[in-house]
Amino acid sequence: MSETKSGNLTSPGRKIVSRLKKRFPDADCALHHSNALELLVATILSAQCTDERVNIVTPALFKKYRGAKNYATAKQAVFEKEIQSTGFFRNKAKSILACCQELVARHGGEVPDRMEDLVQLPGVGRKTANVVLGTFFKQPAIMVDTHVKRLAERLGLSQESDPDKIELDLQKVFPRKDWTFTSHALIWHGRYTCHARKPECGDCCLADLCPSAVKV
Repeated sequence: MSETKSGNLTSPGRKIVSRLKKRFPDADCALHHSNALELLVATILSAQCTDERVNIVTPALFKKYRGAKNYATAKQAVFEKEIQSTGFFRNKAKSILACCQELVARHGGEVPDRMEDLVQLPGVGRKTANVVLGTFFKQPAIMVDTHVKRLAERLGLSQESDPDKIELDLQKVFPRKDWTFTSHALIWHGRYTCHARKPECGDCCLADLCPSAVKV
């Protein structure tokens, strides 16, 4: 997956991007939000939970908690009940409230737009930070969720199991300007075609590029 002398990335990455653009031209983050804080909260809630479930829970949350200060002063027991259906609600509540307390204390209640600042917040790892940076702040960002991790392995793009290392591998494969789109498109492809248990290889736009594809 090395670069050529001219600095262009290897062709498999470009072919994958080109086909994903044709298959999923509107690929974007499925989490509903209207600002960076809403996206940050929704992304934390989405861990081990479907985006659909998060989108059911967040309208009431976003109406009640208008800013980081509102979350920072919320009672955890109350907040836990409000997000209970997303699963792992105690840890998520603890992370979100602590995260917003840090936002108030260190960033004036605003969500920072730098990776080094985001990953210092409670409950925020590189995946969550990349979702915010790529989706809201429109910075090149590769988001490694369970779908991207699965597809990176099946497509032979990474042999790593650690999401942070997979991210580094994919940065070498795809053009920087396409990182954010490609992440969202791979998530869509994993959700609708390359399923975990039974991938639909016969309906896959990447099948001939995939060493794991079942040939039909």
